[in-house]
Amino acid sequence: MRLPRRVPWTSIAELDQVCSWIFADETDLESKTKAINRLSAWRAITALPHALESTLALLAALVQDASDPQPSSFLGLRHNYAAAMIRLVNGLVDPLQLGAYARSIASIANQLGLPPWLVELRHAATHEDLPSIELLRQAARESMIWLLHNYFLPTINPSSAIPLQSPTLRPLAPLLKQYKFLRKIITRDASLRSQYLQELKSASRDIERWIAEAMVTANVAIGELGWGTAAKGDQSTKERWALEQFCDALLQKGALVPLSKKKRAFPDDAFLPPKFSVDLWSPLLAELHSLHPDFPSILSARIVAHLLTEPPQLDVVPISVDTTHDACLARWAMWTVENLNADHLDLDIRKETIAALLTGLGPASGSSRDRAAATALLQALCAGNPEMDIAVSVLLRPQSQPAFQEWSADDITIMNERLAAILAVPEDDTVDMPPALPHPAEVPETTLAPGWRMLDASNSIWKPCPIGVYVG
Repeated sequence: MRLPRRVPWTSIAELDQVCSWIFADETDLESKTKAINRLSAWRAITALPHALESTLALLAALVQDASDPQPSSFLGLRHNYAAAMIRLVNGLVDPLQLGAYARSIASIANQLGLPPWLVELRHAATHEDLPSIELLRQAARESMIWLLHNYFLPTINPSSAIPLQSPTLRPLAPLLKQYKFLRKIITRDASLRSQYLQELKSASRDIERWIAEAMVTANVAIGELGWGTAAKGDQSTKERWALEQFCDALLQKGALVPLSKKKRAFPDDAFLPPKFSVDLWSPLLAELHSLHPDFPSILSARIVAHLLTEPPQLDVVPISVDTTHDACLARWAMWTVENLNADHLDLDIRKETIAALLTGLGPASGSSRDRAAATALLQALCAGNPEMDIAVSVLLRPQSQPAFQEWSADDITIMNERLAAILAVPEDDTVDMPPALPHPAEVPETTLAPGWRMLDASNSIWKPCPIGVYVG
């Protein structure tokens, strides 16, 4: 449940009135002045959302420009316009710098649907020559139109607002492939480590930036563009969604699971992935764990979900079923539990994974998927715990199916005899009354508990009868 957010207006009608003052008539300076006064009064009460702060700055510059069409110097006006544009773009982008590594302002603005040339104008106004007054006027008008369609209309009437198009995520496979290529070079020849170290760090940063892009995509998908401060729970939900997309890419062949079946040679002494794969991917997984504490839990949960989910129905039945892919993923789940479960405050990945496997492998699951990999993972996780071993053995015990027996003539004869015996019993509508209780005088006092006495039939309307039967 999302927490309530404090707003400066008492009702949505007030915001609608301010919107009409601003956008109803572009030449009505009196209405725009009313809007400036109202926004300034709101700002004195509480902090304004960034959209209204930017609207106030842009509106003040536009009114100043329209009030004096031929000023003696345009320098002050250009500074006002430029400051408003800088605040607009920076205020939109800065809250969405969600990753461990900074991303370019242009890439985040592109995900938000902000016109690219406004970002370039912001860069010019900050680091280069101040843009001309004509260009700044055009930028201010387009920014106001963008705020109208992306803030005012969705806030005033959410049902009629055009839903934002969620930007498509760029493919993750090339980034993982580049990282894997560099790790292979360093793993096979340690002398090349210093030569490729910077490229490897760059590949790791690109992967973390991809996760940040996915978090922004989740932000846009639910209609939030950083207008308000997001709650911690909402932020963790977006981060979890981004990490789930990343983990799903890791589960594909060519990432955690090698493409060649010959490279899926598992150790004989431990339930772990191939050593060469661990050497390739363990640094990246450890780095992601340090940046995202919930990453190990999400990775193990996605692996278990993959092992228990029904495979898609294919039109062409494969000649041979590849079971080593699931076996390799199960061993990666075990590696995650054993190597990435330390130093977490309130999370036990082993317990979570065992609970998910017990639920999915239970008799009521009704799955037709080959569950050998999931079963092996459950046994490996429970190994060494006698109580869990007994529970797993009971869970995985084959269910005995009652043998189906065909009906024979003798069975029909027996059923007919039983039916005839039931029909031969005479019907009796009378209710068998229990024997009357003895008179209180006939009951010895020692048989009654202290404080109790037997009712006298002469002065009581109570009569014994079977439960559920009333005798009038």
